[in-house]
Amino acid sequence: MNKILSRFGAEWAADAGEARRDILAGVVVALALIPEAIGFSIISGVDPSVGLYASVAIAIVISLLGGRPGMISAATAAVAVVVAPLVREHGVEYLFAATILMGIIQIVAGFLRLDLLMQFVSRSVITGFVNALAILIFLAQIPQLSGVTWHTYGMVAAGLAIIYLLPRLTRAVPSPLVAIVVLAGLSIALDLPVRTVGDMGRLPEGLPSLALPQVPFTLEMLRIILPFSLTMAAVGLLESMMTAQIVDDMTDTESDKRRECAGQGGANIAAALVGGMGGCAMIGQSVINVTSGGRKRLSTFTAGAFLMFLLTVLGPLVGRIPMPALVAVMIMVSIGTFSWNSIPNLRRHPPTSSVVMLVTVAVVVATHDLAQGVLAGVLLSGIFFTGKVRRMFAVEREPISGDGPVTYRVRGEIFFASVDRFTRAFAPEAGQRVTIDVSAAHFWDISAVAALDKVVARLRRDGCPMEVIGYNRASADLVDRFALHDKTGFELGAVPH
Repeated sequence: MNKILSRFGAEWAADAGEARRDILAGVVVALALIPEAIGFSIISGVDPSVGLYASVAIAIVISLLGGRPGMISAATAAVAVVVAPLVREHGVEYLFAATILMGIIQIVAGFLRLDLLMQFVSRSVITGFVNALAILIFLAQIPQLSGVTWHTYGMVAAGLAIIYLLPRLTRAVPSPLVAIVVLAGLSIALDLPVRTVGDMGRLPEGLPSLALPQVPFTLEMLRIILPFSLTMAAVGLLESMMTAQIVDDMTDTESDKRRECAGQGGANIAAALVGGMGGCAMIGQSVINVTSGGRKRLSTFTAGAFLMFLLTVLGPLVGRIPMPALVAVMIMVSIGTFSWNSIPNLRRHPPTSSVVMLVTVAVVVATHDLAQGVLAGVLLSGIFFTGKVRRMFAVEREPISGDGPVTYRVRGEIFFASVDRFTRAFAPEAGQRVTIDVSAAHFWDISAVAALDKVVARLRRDGCPMEVIGYNRASADLVDRFALHDKTGFELGAVPH
């Protein structure tokens, strides 16, 4: 029992003060989710209720099943962009079916430990991802600041002033929540000519109902939805894993990313069953939650539950919340998300790291696709790393000249990128006895073994007696399994150690 209570406190709320902070943070997040969910619904070509119900279901379910307490998941633009063609060609019911399959794929990914792929994402890529997302969040606010009256700019400025100045007086209540309440009160009392949440789209009325997608359960239906489901699952997991890592860094805690994979799958299945679209972790709302004091599962649960309360009970009032108040909050998120240290680090860090970061930012901002940016950054990191390891290689000849026996001492890593240098390093005289000492080298792949075969074959044609000595155990095993030169009649002196 004590262990259960201890785990509950660690993941939900250890005391009343912590619970109050999480609840207030969840309230702020719920308000910030509304325009986002409506906007993502419009991108997908579906009714606003599809995005809003999805955000409710995903936030509540992920608070129970997810592996990163305090992280916010809901309907997202990354998934909305993917499903727009499916909705346009086949209708919203196919979207629900694709979302269920997306969830199943994500659960399988969790069991297969695909979360371990995050180990191949470098710090430079994560920094680029964060900076690009901060830029996209800011750019997303531009339409709300175009073609408006001066009242909008004044309210945004007032909102930012409250957000940044109130914490100097008190941190009892999250300053973004105060900004939203104060600006909403002013807008309603003075009937200011500003855009409201209701202008974004019609808010749903009542609770969602459980239902299976109304689609034919045939192989043809599966053929239609499978490509979309695979893409949604991959994009959703990528963004969720990246966001989890960022929240880990912000809170100096660890998350269970395998559990998060499966939790995302369960949340998406639940969303589809209540008439919602797919989603994943949201870095913007997660930053709002963390900076507002939310650290535990209670904050994520509150965000979903309070959003449902707003939609079902306070719908007309929510529709009158001024958009400038939410724009001010999202600008704060953009400023807080951007890694400002990365700018001076462009000079201090190695050029290759800076290039990876800048390319990640450029691709994400240009395509508005986080997955493409991260993929470009990971590939570039791999190329730079391969080039760096390739240079960790040398071959020394002893003696440097003469026609007597010669020893070539190989040092470093021999793999597909270094095999050309390896094969060109041996140039003995015809008939000269050759010893190749690889005790300070390591053969990594079959390309390295093939390169050794090539050297042995060339020396044989030149009539050079030879032996290869000093293999480490792993290299010797690789050579024994895949090399051909032990069948050429040469003296092979493999000495594992």
